[in-house]
Formats: sequence, C-alpha cells, structure tokens
Amino acid sequence: MTETVSRPAGAQQVPLPLDVEAIRADFPILSRTVRDGRRLVYLDSGATSQKPRSVLDAERDFYENHNAAPHRGAHQLAEEATGLYEAARAKVAAFIGAPEREVVFTRNSTESINLVAYALSNAATAKEPEFRRYAVGQGDEIVVTEMEHHANLLPWQQLCERTGATLRWLGLTDDGRLDLSDLDTVVNERTKLVAVTQQSNILGTINPLGGIIARAHEVGALVLVDGAQSVPHQPVDVTTLGADFLVFSGHKMLGPTGVGVLWGRYEVLDALPPFLTGGSMIEVVRMEASTFMPPPQRFEAGVPMTAQVIGLGAAVEYLERLGMDKVLAHEEALTEYALAQLQAIPGVTVIGPPDTVARGGAISFTVEGIHPHDVGQVLDDLGVEVRVGHHCAWPVVRRYGVPATTRATFYVHTGYDDVDALVDAVREAQRFFGVAPAVTEGGAS
Repeated sequence: MTETVSRPAGAQQVPLPLDVEAIRADFPILSRTVRDGRRLVYLDSGATSQKPRSVLDAERDFYENHNAAPHRGAHQLAEEATGLYEAARAKVAAFIGAPEREVVFTRNSTESINLVAYALSNAATAKEPEFRRYAVGQGDEIVVTEMEHHANLLPWQQLCERTGATLRWLGLTDDGRLDLSDLDTVVNERTKLVAVTQQSNILGTINPLGGIIARAHEVGALVLVDGAQSVPHQPVDVTTLGADFLVFSGHKMLGPTGVGVLWGRYEVLDALPPFLTGGSMIEVVRMEASTFMPPPQRFEAGVPMTAQVIGLGAAVEYLERLGMDKVLAHEEALTEYALAQLQAIPGVTVIGPPDTVARGGAISFTVEGIHPHDVGQVLDDLGVEVRVGHHCAWPVVRRYGVPATTRATFYVHTGYDDVDALVDAVREAQRFFGVAPAVTEGGAS
C-alpha cells in the first residue's frame, strides 16, 4: 500500500481554471479502472490524448449517416461528405487564425514535415520554374535544434543526404533551454530553412521563437515550427507567430489518430511542387503530362481521412468551448504544483527547466538508483500511466547524460489528484527498489 505523505510547502493548490470532474465525465475511457480496480491516472497526453465523447460521436455519425468520398461524385452522400470535410477545414483554420486555403490535411506532424522536406528537394528538379524558387541543393544549410523530436530531425537529415545540403543545429543549455548565443552564426546567408519546436516534448521548454524567426527571415530563410506540443495546449495564431509553416497532430489535441495539419503561408505553398501525386490534386491529366491544383488540394492526393478530419473538427470545437487561455492557465498551475512536489523528493532530478518560466506541462525526471523503465513499471502497477524512454528525442537524453527519463504530461482532464498519485507512486517505487530516503517527522521526506 502506498504511504500517505505530506506535501511540500511550495506545492500550493491554487484553484484550477477548468472544472476537472465535469471534463472527465466527457471522456468515456477515464471512467474505466486498471490494475486490480485502480483509478486510471492518465499522464501521457504528450504521446497521445484521450478523446471526448463529442469526437467519437462525430466520427461515428459520419460513418453511419454520410460515408462517401469527398470531392468525388455528385450524389447526396458525396456532397454531404465534402461539406463536412471542408467545414472541418474551416474550424481548424479559424482555430489557428489562418485562411482555409492555407490548411493542408495530412496523417500527422511527421507526414507534414516530410511533405515540406520532399517538396524542397523535388523543387530542384521540377520542370515548372515557379516550383524551383525554394529548391535546396549543394552548399545550402538546414538548421534545427538539439531538442527536436525525431520527426523534426530525421526528415532534414534525409533532405541533406538527398541534396548535398548541410545540417546545422542550435545546442542546449544545462537547464534545458536553447543556447542562442551563436544564433547569428548558425543561421546565416547559406541557411534555406530553420525547423524548430515551439514546445519540447521531453523538456517542456517553450522556445522564444520571435528572435529565431526574425533572424531566419533576415537571411532569407524559411521557418517551420513544430507545434505538436504547443497547439493543443496554448493559443497559437499564425498571423502573430510569423513562421512560414506550422505542423501539428490531431491525436495530441483530443482528436483522432491518423490526421494532422500542415499550415503554410499561401505564397510559399503555391511555390512548392507536390509531395504525393494521384487523384484529386490534379487540374488536367494527359498522357504526356499533367498539371496540379493550387493549395491545399495540391497536397491532398487520394481519398482523404475524412472521418478523422471531421473528428478533428469536433476536437477543435471542444477546445474552443473550454477556451485555450484557460487550457494554458490550467496546465501552468498543474506544472508549478508538480515541479514543487517532485523536486521535494530526494533522489528525483527534473531534466529540463527547473521552474515554470516559459515551460509547458511536460515533466521529465529521473529517480536515483532506479532505471526509468523500472519506475514506469511500478507506476503502471499503481494505475499511473506515464511514458518512459528517450521520447523520440534521443539527442536530448544524450546531452544530459541519462539513458532515458520518466515523463508525465498533463491535459485538460488532469487534476491535482493525478499529480498527487504520480508523486506517491514515485515514492512507492523508491521503497520498492530499496532506495527510499528517510522519512522525517510529519511524513515529508
């Protein structure tokens, strides 16, 4: 049985902006039990979020009442499917402050980034002059950061291998932030594109994009922002963001798996060749050659993931009803509380910013004397679902000299009781493996 301990004085439970119990009632999976009837404590939304009933209902309604291929056919079901699909595009566009023609649906953030990377390399050999404007080739440079998810690193490594360009990167400080001391050197006249995450999936760091984007544009480079961990958790408006591309995934923002978004400034999208070719993205097809539709259709070849797009539209509506300002404030309060509690446990080290300044609701930590995988196993036995490993950010764990970390990520249904369950489970792991520190009078370690 987990021993009850007092909470450190710095861990204050300020009122949360969101009604956690009311929100939990919207998520069918949160009513289930795990591991011998224990309450499910889901702290892995950074990997994939749970889905509210309204999202599940939207997908089910499509299949039961409107199932057809959008943008194909003139019958009633096809017209209904097209209307629902494009209505979802309008919802997503409004959510990020973009025109509808700048929103491209993909499978996930990974595909969105690969789309841009392949378009940039295809531009070099495109027969159409207008597609060669952003071509990447020998002597050019692509800039990333050391904190990127593999999805925002490997495509650029591959692009450089295909084209002969050079990959450069911005490093990390000891406290888990970007080292921008050599920004003007790393981002220079040879830079064609800068790819940077808005919020680190492993460190929780929220990056100061303004200066990075300004420097990139000063030298004529494009900027792609990985918003997979930011768009679901904070207000993001592309008109103020200032980047050229933004990518994010539906399954991390209460939506279905299998759908993502690429937003791009229209003049940039319109100057890029397609990534995939086939049905639905063409203007005229002849045996000798073909021409392509303008964006976004140019980048949506084949029958799209219609039900998932509609589900994403429902997820956006759910988040808008909550209010993204409240979502952000909710996670800020939880993060401050969780940091204070975890840092008060002897032997626990937070990997990343130690405070809540420019920090999101993802906390990675190690427990002295216990491998993160073993920590995760004990937590799972207690019904606390977290993620362990390198979190698809292998260079980060190497930078900080650890084999892996245990990571807890919060969302709209997370409450203080979830954080308390996490902290108690970490202490239980210490006791289980015989590394528990002495307990002082009053129960606090």
